[in-house]
Amino acid sequence: MPQNHAGRERVSVGFRFESAAHVLSGPTWLVESSCLMGRYTGPKVRLSRRVGVPIADIQKHTGKELTLPGMHGYRGRRNTEYGVRLCEKQKLRFHYGVMEKQFRRYMDMAKKSKGNTANSMMQILEVRLDNVCRRLGVGRTIWATRQIVAHGHVSVNGRKTDIASYLCEPGDVITFKEKFHKVIRDNMEQNAGHNVPAWLEWNPAQLTAKVTQAPNPEDVPFEVNMNLIIEFYR
Repeated sequence: MPQNHAGRERVSVGFRFESAAHVLSGPTWLVESSCLMGRYTGPKVRLSRRVGVPIADIQKHTGKELTLPGMHGYRGRRNTEYGVRLCEKQKLRFHYGVMEKQFRRYMDMAKKSKGNTANSMMQILEVRLDNVCRRLGVGRTIWATRQIVAHGHVSVNGRKTDIASYLCEPGDVITFKEKFHKVIRDNMEQNAGHNVPAWLEWNPAQLTAKVTQAPNPEDVPFEVNMNLIIEFYR
C-alpha cells in the first residue's frame, strides 16, 4: 500500500487510486472561458440554471426558479437521449466541483473496481477531502471548503493536507488549524441544522472528525441517476 502523505491518493474504500493532479478539461460547454488551474471560476448559479437543479444548498441556488441561462432561456426544445445523459452527468460534476478530465478518471477507476460501478463512483466523489469538509458543515459550499483545504487549514492524520482531491479512507482523522477555529464556528452557525452523515464521526466541540466507514449511496444528499451517467461514458 502506498505511503500516507498529502500529495497522493491511496487505496481507499476498496479501490486503488493513482496520484491525481488538477487538470483542465477538454472542450465542455460553460467552462472553457472561466476555468483557471483546473477549477471553475465563473458564475455558480448559472451552473444550477443550466442543469435545472440547485447544485449547492444555499439561498442563491434554492431560492429562485432555475430557468436556462441566456436572454431567451427555454424555447421548448426537446432533449435528445444524449442530452439527457449529458445533463445528468453535469449535475453530478457540478455538485462536486470536478473538471471533466478528472471526472472521467474517477469513472474509469470505478469501472475497474470490484462491486457496483455506480456505488463505487459515488464513494470516490464523497471521500474527496473538500467534500468531506462540506459534509461536516465547516463550509457552506464545495467552493468554500475547497478554499479552506487549499489554504492549508486542514490536516489529515496530523499532516497538513492542501490537496482538495485527496481521497480519505476509513480511520483517517481530520483536524483544523487552531487559528481557523473561529471562522469554522461562524460557518457552523450559518449552517445551523446541518446533518453530518453517519460515515463521519464529528466532534463539534474540538472540531475534529474521523472517517469511520466508506459512504453509502443513501448517505448522499443529492439525487442523480447514476445509470444514465454510466451509459454516457460507454
